[in-house]
Amino acid sequence: MMRPLERTSLLLAFGLLALFPANARPAETAKVTFRKVFKSSFPEFVEIRVNEAGQGTYDIRQLDEEASPQPFEVSRPLVQRIFSLTAQLHYFQNLNLDVHRRVANLGQKTFRYEKGGMAGEVSFNYTINSAADQLLTIFEGLARQQEDLSDLERTMRYDRLGVDKALLHVETDFNSKSLPDPERLLPALDQLAADDHLLDIARQRARALAERIRNPH
Repeated sequence: MMRPLERTSLLLAFGLLALFPANARPAETAKVTFRKVFKSSFPEFVEIRVNEAGQGTYDIRQLDEEASPQPFEVSRPLVQRIFSLTAQLHYFQNLNLDVHRRVANLGQKTFRYEKGGMAGEVSFNYTINSAADQLLTIFEGLARQQEDLSDLERTMRYDRLGVDKALLHVETDFNSKSLPDPERLLPALDQLAADDHLLDIARQRARALAERIRNPH
């Protein structure tokens, strides 16, 4: 004889099946991928993926190194900007971005959009398309931002005397507006500013830069 608890569990299971039929699937989240391959440069390979929820991965390395995508997050305003530009570019479908004249090799760039069964992709060396150039600037900025953050975290752990030099790189990139989402650096900067094992000049630099990021005007 079926016990009351077993009967309740069975009824609950049937209820869930009724609510969610076997062929039902959660809506897939749209994703934009940027890839750049540029042999004999540093880095030679960059791949950044961002979905509509602001979750992403980055893989920045030389071509002979193993793939190692790392998770990161993108702010809501920047995600909206990425997907707005993607829409302006017709989700990379039937699109030709490359200029039709001789240009130096600047690395092969690829944009890709995916959602469910829909996909669009376009590759180019150099473009004068305004929306594509803005999207390229965002993704290359995200790559630079993650490299800056990785350098900060590495020096904090293994090279405390090199922290101030790493901070100088971040400050230079921030001054040139090369970092599209600088708020993502704040936890590391706050940790640096509070670390009394670091040189005072590095702590002061971290504190001042964090203040500028929080209050840009």
